[in-house]
Formats: sequence, C-alpha cells, structure tokens
Amino acid sequence: MASIITASELRAVLGVSSALYSDAILTEIIDTAESVVGTLLVKWNAPIDKHYSESTTKSTIHTIKPHKFYAGQTINIEGVEAHINGSKTISEIVDDYTFKITTSGATVHTDYRNVIPYGLAADNDLSQYADVAPVESAVLTVSIDVFKARTSAGSVQEGLDFQVQPYILGRTIRNRIIGMLGAYLDVEALIG
Repeated sequence: MASIITASELRAVLGVSSALYSDAILTEIIDTAESVVGTLLVKWNAPIDKHYSESTTKSTIHTIKPHKFYAGQTINIEGVEAHINGSKTISEIVDDYTFKITTSGATVHTDYRNVIPYGLAADNDLSQYADVAPVESAVLTVSIDVFKARTSAGSVQEGLDFQVQPYILGRTIRNRIIGMLGAYLDVEALIG
C-alpha cells in the first residue's frame, strides 16, 4: 500500500530491473519504510490496547492515550480483528479513551479482549503527505537502507572506495531522517 513513493520510483533510484526485483518486493520495502517514517509524522492516531463486541454490529474500542476523535468521524483501524480493521465510522464517544464503531460479523463477547501488539486507530494515513518533498526523501532514504540490508550478504556493504563496511539497520536510521522531516515531526512520537 505504498502511498508516498512508487515501486517504479524506487527502482529508478536503485537502478535495478523489474526482472530481478518485482513491484511486489519493492512495494514491501516501501511499506516498511513508510511504517518507520509514518511513526514520526504528525497525524491524529491512538494505539488500541483492547476492544469488545457488545453485539454483532457494534464494537467498543479502548486506546492507551486520549484519542481526540469525534462521533461521526471516519477513521482507519488496523492491527485488530478482521471485523474491526478498515475504514470505520465512530458512532459514539464514551470518554477520552473509549469510542464505539459500527461493525459487521463480530463475535459477541462482553469482556475486553487485549490487542497485542497494539492496534492503531488513525483519522488519516500517509497519503496526506504525498507530494511533500521532505517526506518523500525520508521514505526514499529508508527504502534504500532497507533494500541494502536485504541484499547485503552478512550485513556488510562495499563502500565507494571498495572497502567493506558494516551495514546494519538500527536506531540511527531515525536520526538520519529527523532533520529532513523537521516541520512535519510529531513531537509526542519522539518522546513517547
């Protein structure tokens, strides 16, 4: 579901053929990069820690931080059960941490079910950052790093001077792109 850059854009930068690396492989790399960059960007979202289905058509969602959503708002939910995932409309706000959505095909259970790892409820996705040059650059940078990590034998790469250098993805990848993202950073994500 690459929404910031396309597989053909990544292919052009990497200089690889579609015979060697299919669109599906490159899209998977881009999705990984977007998930890294997306966690740093401003967007209204809240991690889901538990839910229950009070009927086959209504589910209650609980978040670990105030969700800032409102009744009637359409949000995207991911990482929970199939009947909850997807684009959903909020039918009721219970409190700052709890809201209800309309579902279909839910198995009724009146006690909360934990969501491990956390699911995510968001009122937008990364497509709002399409055509924002710094975000595109950050996603492209991380995509290249992920591609290199997948294709470098033993997590090493050859430098421009033909010397073998260690190449391992780590926390520094975020530090390298934070400067590019400046005005778009979610400061809560950085400290949370």
